[in-house]
Amino acid sequence: MAKPPQMQAFMAVLLCFLMLGSCPLDVMGEWRTCQGTVGMKGRGEAISLEDFGGVGDGRTVNTAAFREAVYRIQRLRRRGGTLLYVPAGVWLTGPFNVTSHMTLYLARGAVIRAVQDTWNWPLIAPLPSYGRGRELPGGRYMSLIHGNGVHDVIITGENGTIDGQGFVWWNMWRQRTLPFTRPNLIEITHSRDVLITNVMLLNSPFWNIHPVYCSNVEVRHVTIVAPHDSPNTDGIDPDSSSNVCIEDCYISTGDDLVAIKSGWDEYGIAYARSSSDITIRRVTGSSPFSGIAIGSEMSGGVRNVLVEHVNLYNTGIGIHIKTNAGRGGSIKNVTVSDMYMENVRKGVRIAGDAGDHPDEYYNPKALPIVDGVTIKNVWGYNVGQPGSIQGIKGAPFTRVCLSNVRLRGGGGGGSTPWKCTDVSGAAQGVMPWPCAQLSSSYGMGSCSSHM
Repeated sequence: MAKPPQMQAFMAVLLCFLMLGSCPLDVMGEWRTCQGTVGMKGRGEAISLEDFGGVGDGRTVNTAAFREAVYRIQRLRRRGGTLLYVPAGVWLTGPFNVTSHMTLYLARGAVIRAVQDTWNWPLIAPLPSYGRGRELPGGRYMSLIHGNGVHDVIITGENGTIDGQGFVWWNMWRQRTLPFTRPNLIEITHSRDVLITNVMLLNSPFWNIHPVYCSNVEVRHVTIVAPHDSPNTDGIDPDSSSNVCIEDCYISTGDDLVAIKSGWDEYGIAYARSSSDITIRRVTGSSPFSGIAIGSEMSGGVRNVLVEHVNLYNTGIGIHIKTNAGRGGSIKNVTVSDMYMENVRKGVRIAGDAGDHPDEYYNPKALPIVDGVTIKNVWGYNVGQPGSIQGIKGAPFTRVCLSNVRLRGGGGGGSTPWKCTDVSGAAQGVMPWPCAQLSSSYGMGSCSSHM
């Protein structure tokens, strides 16, 4: 049961004082949220999947029922839109599309479960900013729930489940028998005004939620779960999208919990659509890879990112900003604040040598820019290495500002040192003390407004 805002605020204040000794004004004052950017709308009518012959017995395949219901919503265009009600039960289905002015509503006890006949799974074209499937050349498998060129779409309910049954896909990946890139669980493209809330996502074949070329997207009160050994099961990946808000989510998967992307090498540079104005707030989770990540596919650019009040446990890297020569693009104006991490292999990694390339046609001279990264009020316990910041020769990372970052090893002892190359910026109140590149007089001036 969700805690009331007053209790959430009290707990936030208590955690701040316990971890940091002080609290930012927004925690002690109004409980910050971007709820309402995409409103929860009542619909003009409601229909049930059972009206279209759906059977929730866990054996009947309901792909035709889902597609017929969505077609009806699209064709009739009822004033105020239509809610498609999925009753309690297990609703086996192949991929289907959502449409504009639609709410997909999962009742308590409802499970939308993907079929496992991968040989009949439809293929779609690669994203233009990637030029090919992310895993393999050519097309890619369609997501279980897909939308293209839609607006005013809501996926919600009474914490019902969307189950990707990813095991068969993971095994194909491990055995190297995949013919094309695996399907995401939910992918919405070229769309606006999308809200995903109060659902559980389970065992995605690949990435869980992938809004790409979208604007005005909210993901709130969502639980995402997959085994820690499940390959590439990223939680939420905003990609070449703007005005995205991710709040109050729990994510435990086999890859990055949240990863902001914007296209891959020469294809992302040519498509030139950035990810911008992205807020990540009150996310809790664990992963063998990264907690909060940017990249490594960031060739369209990433700017204006705010990450705050995040709790990470049993995670590979807490904060991970990753790029590579050949990416081009830029990462600018990123702020991470008020984060707690425990049992983490590395606290902070900002790397200029991360990720692979789509093909041999990328331009190795397309060097990315990383400028204006602020990390403040971060506390960690049992952190193996506090951090590494390794820029690119000829394109050093600039204005990297660390303030009140305290990352302790296990048992309260010291941690291994920071590692830094090709970076400038400043540090204040950082334990253990970071590298010399972050204490220059030039760096202090460039970071003075952030410290």
